[in-house]
Amino acid sequence: MTPGEEAAGLFGPGSMSWKIDREVLVLAGGSCALLMQVAHPSVAAGVAEHSTYATDPVGRLLRTLTSSYDVIFGSRSTADAAIRRVNAIHASVRGRLPGSGEAYSASDPEALLWVHATLVDTALRVYGRFVAPLSAADEQAYHRECARVAELLGVPSGDIPSTIDELRTWMASMIESGRVCVTPTAREIASTVLYPTRLLPRVAWDAAHLISLATLPVPLRQQYGIGWSAARQRGVERMASGIRGVLPVVPGVLRHVPHSRSAERRVRQARVVGVVW
Repeated sequence: MTPGEEAAGLFGPGSMSWKIDREVLVLAGGSCALLMQVAHPSVAAGVAEHSTYATDPVGRLLRTLTSSYDVIFGSRSTADAAIRRVNAIHASVRGRLPGSGEAYSASDPEALLWVHATLVDTALRVYGRFVAPLSAADEQAYHRECARVAELLGVPSGDIPSTIDELRTWMASMIESGRVCVTPTAREIASTVLYPTRLLPRVAWDAAHLISLATLPVPLRQQYGIGWSAARQRGVERMASGIRGVLPVVPGVLRHVPHSRSAERRVRQARVVGVVW
């Protein structure tokens, strides 16, 4: 591996991953992705039995974000180390589903692919709706880049749909078939995710999660019992239009996550010392 490849990490400048995941606003879809993930019974059981989501939700969120950004924006050695940590954690997460007693494992290819798909789909939908439109080629490029990470995290390459449209078709089929559905465990997790503290009224938390709730697939939103209305939908559309209009003039220091700015500095420094790309 050359010094330039080490500095660029898994993706590097010009990648769709750096373009999309650097946006702070994409984080607003985080609770959508999590609610989608725990709608898979195996994921919900793993989170409930092996996670600190209930006792330390903020700490868990920060650790998850750190690992994610290490993979996306870290140097190659940093990204590889983060992937090894995640794989080690997954190896210890196993048990039996409540009720059925069916065995589950965080290393199960289907569960891994579902978690991966929720992250890819949510990021694309939030970016395209609230940041800037994406072409079909842009979405496919992002899907293709993220597939590399999915494979490193244990998803067999043959299990990953080759196109973003096929990935979304698979996701819809998982929901329609009932393979992905909101269980009592998922509802308990959702309650903690959406309302982590009583220091703020529920209406404030609803506003904070509005982008996520607007992005959540309708069938899952209904299964979670999350109310929605035509008026709220119109409000989201107006908000999206306003954000897209204002965002281009927002300074990068406010618009982009610190990890992306650090990655850009690292790449610039590598170029300064004579690295040939």
